[in-house]
Amino acid sequence: MKKHLVIFLLFIFSTSVAQEETTYTSKEVTISKHINGTLLTSIDANKPDLAILIAGYGPTDRDGNQNFLKTNNIKKLSIGLTKNGIATFRYDKRIVKQIRQNNVDKNLSFDDFVTDAIDVLDYFKNLNQYNKIYIVGHDQGSLIGMLAAKDKADGFISIAGAGQTIDSVIIEQIEKTAPQFTADTKRIFNILKSGKTTTDYPVALSSIFNIETQRFFMSWMKHNPVDIISTLNVPTLIINGTKDLQVSEAEALLLKEAAKDASIKIIKNMNHVMVTIAGDDLENSKSYNESQRPLADGLLEKIISFITSK
Repeated sequence: MKKHLVIFLLFIFSTSVAQEETTYTSKEVTISKHINGTLLTSIDANKPDLAILIAGYGPTDRDGNQNFLKTNNIKKLSIGLTKNGIATFRYDKRIVKQIRQNNVDKNLSFDDFVTDAIDVLDYFKNLNQYNKIYIVGHDQGSLIGMLAAKDKADGFISIAGAGQTIDSVIIEQIEKTAPQFTADTKRIFNILKSGKTTTDYPVALSSIFNIETQRFFMSWMKHNPVDIISTLNVPTLIINGTKDLQVSEAEALLLKEAAKDASIKIIKNMNHVMVTIAGDDLENSKSYNESQRPLADGLLEKIISFITSK
């Protein structure tokens, strides 16, 4: 009897999962030689809105993961939006593909990521299958998304996006976590601003300032988020969390100050990887590799209401 009950329960569970999955379709889409991604579309959607999701700093894949960071946050965001009638496209950053092919471009620049985002946006605009197209950028993806959205997208959403240039953000982080290296960090960034690279940096900062990274920073730090967001003439939503250890609420307020007409949502206890943190910094850090955590309360709801109300 117990065996039959277990089989019955497994059947019910598998059936419910299958029913859940059939509420949307999933399709692999190739945008260019650099970019592949996943398009999710609600089965009953007729010319839906589309949200293009852009992941954050580093070799981040379409799901929001890196080698030692597994959160699936971009995937969860994608599925959550699609289940509410908003089609989504998420993609691997070009550096992910290069690493998999063991062919990393040492001259990769920040502007290459912007080019990729523009290519994605143009691809879907040219299909003429969507009502409106929104760009949703997380972390570094916020700045990439701003630059891609200008004069092209129907709306822009920043999640945990910095309001300062990247050199200012890193200097601020060093001041908080390793103040003994603040002077060196400022000195190195001043050299980069002059258009030069340097091998004169402390070993402790080598993960930040190796030569390839220095070149990348040179292309990144020339873009000021507040200057860019102030020029966006589309509906804009700025989101940040009160438990974000990497991008503080102050960054979101800088963006809001520059974009007077933008909406802003500060989500209580949400951290940088978009989950709720009830405890201390240790819990916060561990959450970067806990993919079972759900998205923070209120995040999906705010994005959905923002898109569907336009």
